[in-house]
Amino acid sequence: MIAPERRSRRDLVAAATIVVVAAVLVGVVWSRSDARATTSIPASSPLPALVPAAKLPTTVHQLWTAPSGATRAPVVVGGAVVTGDGHGVQGRDAATGTVRWIYSRDLNLCAVDGQWSLAVSVFDDGEGCSQVTALQGDTGARGPQRSSAADDAVTLTGDGTYLVSTGRTRLDVWRSDLVRTVQLGRVRTPVSPGVQPRAGCVLHAALSVPSRLSVLATCPKEKVDRLILLDPAPSDAAKPQEQGSVLLPSKGARLLAVGSAAEAVLVPEAPGGPEVVVYDGTGRLVTRYLVPVPEKQVAALAATALPEPVSAGPVLTVAVGRTLLALDPTTLALRWSAQDVLGSGVLLAGSFVVPTPQGLTPLDATTGRASSTVAVDRGGYAGPVQLGVAGSVVLEQRGRTLVALG
Repeated sequence: MIAPERRSRRDLVAAATIVVVAAVLVGVVWSRSDARATTSIPASSPLPALVPAAKLPTTVHQLWTAPSGATRAPVVVGGAVVTGDGHGVQGRDAATGTVRWIYSRDLNLCAVDGQWSLAVSVFDDGEGCSQVTALQGDTGARGPQRSSAADDAVTLTGDGTYLVSTGRTRLDVWRSDLVRTVQLGRVRTPVSPGVQPRAGCVLHAALSVPSRLSVLATCPKEKVDRLILLDPAPSDAAKPQEQGSVLLPSKGARLLAVGSAAEAVLVPEAPGGPEVVVYDGTGRLVTRYLVPVPEKQVAALAATALPEPVSAGPVLTVAVGRTLLALDPTTLALRWSAQDVLGSGVLLAGSFVVPTPQGLTPLDATTGRASSTVAVDRGGYAGPVQLGVAGSVVLEQRGRTLVALG
């Protein structure tokens, strides 16, 4: 019979060395992993659905405030008011501001937006705003995630079907599972060189509807801006498909709104003053008209993106400086305008309400006629205000701070 093998001292030392090395490697991998650098604390129970306000308030006062430099406008998803600042995202109780869930990383937070009942957060991993995580609004539980090449700063805009991330050199479109449907602009290692239709363009803004993506850009060797119209879901995300493209009357144009059959561009330097130029879905000129926006207001907004348009029943509204433009949602023709506003407005208890220097002012969505203003003490703040609603709570995004009123 063969004698059983005996382990020598050398065998034991080798085995111990292997165990130690493996433990060190596991520790290194853990210390460098996303999981090690992430804090995710979901809500102990889902936040309840918000109950819409039954009537307009006659008075309001401040309920709570929170830093939220990563949001452009109030984000309300799944019963939570979502704030984002520094390195983290928080889901808050609308009435009290109490934090119900947290998601944070050891990375700078670039942007947060609400789409598909998800809070979509984008973090800078040192190579741009590339790390994307969707969070369930009612619990903060992690949903889809993705990593994409991106610029150091991005703007998020959505239409309920697609979410667009726009930087200066690159644009990405995602659907609700964060699968990319379009990549436009700079591509690190193109699989098929030459498929980008507008390589080297500087991207200024993008808005979408489910059938079309509109991009405003300045392209090489062109002296004016260009409007590029794309399919938001081509057969190959790496090969953008243009539906149309047109050179605009001048540089400095601003993408104003996109409707079901047209897109409107604000041209500040038109001969007669600022005008809106409307194109159809193929880039064909439909109409143009002057707008009552002082040139200095447009010039003051040159370095900032216009707020996203807000649907207000029969009109689509967008604030340009302190002028509110109400457009036909299909043709984008101007229906009315209002002066001395601070933002685009929101629907509250069936009424369209806009922020004004005095407070919250209801406007007739058909005519723009104003009703009695509900006074708001903003403590000396006089900058732009973007409104949101969480049940009966009114939310104001004032710069990098979110304020709840009730």
